[in-house]
Amino acid sequence: MAKVYVGGAGGAPSNNFIRSLRESGREDWIIGASCLSSDLFLADADEKYVVPQATAPNYIDKLNKLLLKSQPHFLHVQNDYEVDVVSKFRSQIIELGTKVYLPAAETIDICIDKNKSYECWHRSGIKVPKTRLLNSPADLSRAFNTLGEKIWIRAKKGAAGQGALPTDNFDFAKLWIDRYDGWGKFTAATCLTSETITWLSIWYEGELVVAQTRRRRSWNFSSRALSGVTGITGVGETCSDDLVDRVALAAIQAIDKRPHGIFGVDMTYDNEGVPNPTEINIGRFFTTHYFFTKAGLNMPKIYTDIALEDKFPSLEQKTNPLPDGLIWIRGMDVEPVLTTVEELEAMESNVE
Repeated sequence: MAKVYVGGAGGAPSNNFIRSLRESGREDWIIGASCLSSDLFLADADEKYVVPQATAPNYIDKLNKLLLKSQPHFLHVQNDYEVDVVSKFRSQIIELGTKVYLPAAETIDICIDKNKSYECWHRSGIKVPKTRLLNSPADLSRAFNTLGEKIWIRAKKGAAGQGALPTDNFDFAKLWIDRYDGWGKFTAATCLTSETITWLSIWYEGELVVAQTRRRRSWNFSSRALSGVTGITGVGETCSDDLVDRVALAAIQAIDKRPHGIFGVDMTYDNEGVPNPTEINIGRFFTTHYFFTKAGLNMPKIYTDIALEDKFPSLEQKTNPLPDGLIWIRGMDVEPVLTTVEELEAMESNVE
């Protein structure tokens, strides 16, 4: 029986990872850890521990002590900040006998910082929304002058649309950035459409293991966010598109010529119908990866099998092995539902 340490246990991303392992046929002993003690009551873990926030100075020392005590064979975390710290101190973790399955440290550094990702893609000639780092109100003024009447502001680090704001008002934008103490930490970009798509993939030493595309049909609670982006997918749909595949591959390989581990390329369509990469969720699965598990593609199992046993899947096709048109519907305090586009559209047609 393998011991698997899961960071962020109790939160939706990590719980979906744990669920996927539990339903995979693997017999893992799950060590769940979180900086939120209350979250641990929601975690299906065999051992539970409270750790500091990943941004705390003592995080890595506490983590190493916990690893020494619990002796997991493999460690996986589902939060950008934890991925970042674990990446930087991976040699210490490995010396304690715990495996990790992560991209190169430089790759993680670039992907976690959305401005660095943008610069890399821009240099490579990939179509991306023009972006400016906002170090001062003067940069913000130049952004309005060069990016269009309406611009997209967001934090360069963080998930779930952190700090995101579409606006055509300089004063409002300045107040927003002031409120977040965001000068030097926020970017402004040309606004794209509201249509988004994600290409989730696992790689091993430069070779693609598997990739699956998911279109987001809606965000949950979007009316409660100024940006309309909450980071909580309400309805997702499996799909496949050669252009999306090409853009995602180019976005990954522009940053890392030898990808290794998990790369989730988020793309937003521009007004010409071209998917533009906006970020790569690196070293972790997006929250709703349990959708793929229930549909028949258990990516956490594939990932863990490789990390612990060098065991690779036998797939008829590596890219988009799931059928198009599967739908995943999520809400608060209810079990998600797996259905199809046909069934969803039939329900919609019944609306009087």
